[in-house]
Amino acid sequence: MININKIMQKPSPVLFPVPTVLVTSMLAGGTPNIITVAWTGIMNSVPPILYVGLDTNRYSNKLIKESGEFVVNIPTAAQAKVVDFCGMVSGEKVDKFKETGLTTTPATYIKTPLISECPVNLECKVRQTVNLGSHDAFIAEILAVHYNEDVLNEMGRPDVNLIKPYSYSLREYRPLAEKIGTFGFSAKE
Repeated sequence: MININKIMQKPSPVLFPVPTVLVTSMLAGGTPNIITVAWTGIMNSVPPILYVGLDTNRYSNKLIKESGEFVVNIPTAAQAKVVDFCGMVSGEKVDKFKETGLTTTPATYIKTPLISECPVNLECKVRQTVNLGSHDAFIAEILAVHYNEDVLNEMGRPDVNLIKPYSYSLREYRPLAEKIGTFGFSAKE
């Protein structure tokens, strides 16, 4: 038996890494907003369901509650400074599209726009909102996925090396590392 010393600390949200995404939201006829989110993930395959966790005091929380929709936009590592900015200022006071130079593309099924410069965009319709204390979890169905053409390989599939997504880990933005295997590779040995 290996002797490994464990040190227990108080409970905290330290699951890492987590995706770094930009979430767009807006009210009908309003100005679109952007918020940086690291608390997001897939919850179901058929239908495709994801969640985003937002502080109950955030402006975007209000917009999503009232509109029932949002877009998860996956940025590239080269956009880290813009992503950080979008998490540091409130869309209630600042037009983040204007300040960052990001542009919108209309969504197909919802009113909230996509961020054109993000290589991957997921249109989402809220199915359930769960208050967890400091945050609400917006559980949403993915209605459509959009890719910028330049991140698809010759077979039309998304290429992670071209998308260049990155993660948030312990208050730091980190690039993804090299591939260490593919799904099911352990069973092939």
